[in-house]
Amino acid sequence: MQRAIRAARVLGIHVPEKLGRPVRLIFAWAVTAAMALLPVGHVLAAGTLTSTSVSLSDSRPSAASVNYTFRGSSVDGATAIKCVKVVWATTASGDTAPAGFSGASGSVTAASSTLINSSATNWSLAKSDGTSSAGQNNIYQYTNSAAGITPSTTSGATFILAGITNPSTPDIGYFFQLSTYTNTNCISGAVDNATVQFISTNGSQLSLTVDPSLSFTVNAVGSGQACDATTTTQASTSTAITFGSVTPGSNSVVCQDLAAATNASGGYSIYARYTAAPTSGINTIADHTGTNTAPSAFSAPGTESYGYTTNDSSLGTGTANRFTNPSQGWAAMTTANAEIGYESASVTNTTYRIGHQAGVSVTTPAGTYTTTIIYTCTPVY
Repeated sequence: MQRAIRAARVLGIHVPEKLGRPVRLIFAWAVTAAMALLPVGHVLAAGTLTSTSVSLSDSRPSAASVNYTFRGSSVDGATAIKCVKVVWATTASGDTAPAGFSGASGSVTAASSTLINSSATNWSLAKSDGTSSAGQNNIYQYTNSAAGITPSTTSGATFILAGITNPSTPDIGYFFQLSTYTNTNCISGAVDNATVQFISTNGSQLSLTVDPSLSFTVNAVGSGQACDATTTTQASTSTAITFGSVTPGSNSVVCQDLAAATNASGGYSIYARYTAAPTSGINTIADHTGTNTAPSAFSAPGTESYGYTTNDSSLGTGTANRFTNPSQGWAAMTTANAEIGYESASVTNTTYRIGHQAGVSVTTPAGTYTTTIIYTCTPVY
């Protein structure tokens, strides 16, 4: 009779506190008849959660250390729960683990699980295998040894499992079953339940190509402009270093600006060389005595000499600031590349000012002296 009364209350039938025997018999028959009308397999069970979902931190097949975050609403906020049971299965109501799945290394992230009020106190986790699921630990029973927890979050409550290994087969729907109970046996006293489907999917390989880029230009510098530790006496163009008429009483200075940019991770080096010493017929202008390795002060007016300098104080070889410290140094140009600019990483834009200086003596043969200066910018990818 008590069983019938409990069933009647589940069916929503009001039951008076005191019934006479004839009435009880009639009532028991009515409830039994009502129960007979229920569909085959119907279970008088707990409430079904709404707005449920389970999200995976990594949905790729066989991915390890994955977090499964369950969310659900319509949580019973009036009943203390002592068990949260989770089953990963191939069907909505079974307990066979998906192929490749493993919960052996898994755990409950209690601090982020609002279904249990974000508390790990008195809770412990037991793992077991479902049907034909040897060693896969696809059943979790998280139980509370004390009075249980009455959920304070009833909408969007979370329960998070960490350290899970995903099923190995992609694009197959599997099932995440969660249910709560008032009993630590995780069988009796059902409270809430939900079944959510999830799928492991292969990641999409993204690729893109960034082409190497380099810009390098030679730009003009006007007359009367600062050029390292001196001042230009003539203007240059992007393709000409024109000293004009040089006399023993005054050296001539011409500068050019070299602008460079690159996406090369190793930056770049800029070099300079000439095809030969400035030449007129059989005569040449003498090279300055300083070198790229050891620049020196330029000769005073009246001394035949040609040389170059750079304002880059952080060269990549030798002494980094050899041209700029302690004072502006000058070097002889050679037919071999010599460093005049350097960057150790990619840059959007850098400009170096390169100076050229020429002096003549009273005995320097008359003539127009020419050569070709070649700048080279070499990026390091």
